[in-house]
Amino acid sequence: MTQTQSAAISTRLNWLRAGVLGANDGIISTAGLVVGVAGATTSRAEILTAGVAGLLAGSLSMAVGEYVSVSSQRDSERAALDLERRELADDHEAELAELTDLLAARGLTRDVAREAAEQLTERDALRAHARVELGIEPDELANPWHAALASLVAFTVGALLPLLAIVLPGASGRVPVTVAAVLGALTLCGVVSARLGGAPVARAVLRNVLGGGLAMAVTYAAGTWLGSG
Repeated sequence: MTQTQSAAISTRLNWLRAGVLGANDGIISTAGLVVGVAGATTSRAEILTAGVAGLLAGSLSMAVGEYVSVSSQRDSERAALDLERRELADDHEAELAELTDLLAARGLTRDVAREAAEQLTERDALRAHARVELGIEPDELANPWHAALASLVAFTVGALLPLLAIVLPGASGRVPVTVAAVLGALTLCGVVSARLGGAPVARAVLRNVLGGGLAMAVTYAAGTWLGSG
């Protein structure tokens, strides 16, 4: 497998992990909101209105936040590449020596590191320094629009589950059905995120389920208390 292929696979895994976490956020935040409102009222219209508002606010907030974050990251990467481009133009030999030192620090002998640095520099000096020195793939800078859209979609998909679970059943079954559906979805998200990250599954699932369960319990209690006042 080439370095480019490895980087592409790593990027896809990172996007998938981010998608799972975005869906997880949508599930928990929307579940907490609609369960809290269900504790205060039995009106399906009011619960639906609150849930849709929460879905839209959450998904757009996630999208904007991701866009700003990734845009800042890409600006920093572009600035680093521009600086490296200027340094290569101003002092080619110093940059060659720097690349040699970096390769030698990775375990190559000095002679081999020098030869490798010369070959990489001859082929594409900027790409070599970007990869070895900066850890950047110049042709694969993060796209903020893609990141924003992915976050918006992931959050929306996650939020739809508790929203549908709370409005479809009758009044007496809304909260139990929603709690069961949410805990099941959080279990699945915990399993997937743990496997993607190579973490222990049981611990990830337990954290997810306990966190979501606590959020729903607190908001339901608050909604019931406020609704009875």
